Amino acid sequence: QVQLVESGGGLVQAGDSLKLACTASGRAFSMHGMGWFRQPPGKEREFVAAINYSGTKTQYRDSVKGRFTISRDNAQRTVYLQMNSLKPEDTAVYYCAEARTNWALRQTDYNYWGQGTQVTVSS
Repeated sequence: QVQLVESGGGLVQAGDSLKLACTASGRAFSMHGMGWFRQPPGKEREFVAAINYSGTKTQYRDSVKGRFTISRDNAQRTVYLQMNSLKPEDTAVYYCAEARTNWALRQTDYNYWGQGTQVTVSS
């Protein structure tokens, strides 16, 4: 069983930055792709960013490209999401997830999820 614990959320103003972290308990962390998803108020959960097992491949949703960066430290079993130039529309609960394989983009390809961390961006 893998446990994922997110941290780093909070209340910020538009234009500010936040860095989310997600630490995994599983020993096979370095073999799995990781992803960040978010659920805005009143909306469905959506893909934000993904990174492959080695950190050599990443992908982002269009609205965060150039502002968000996903990275990972396999030695620390941690994946990060650096969020810059935050906008009110980035307000959501952010979740990290571990993929079944070494790279995944669809939510259904992720089988372990964190509890979520709230990010609120005021205008």
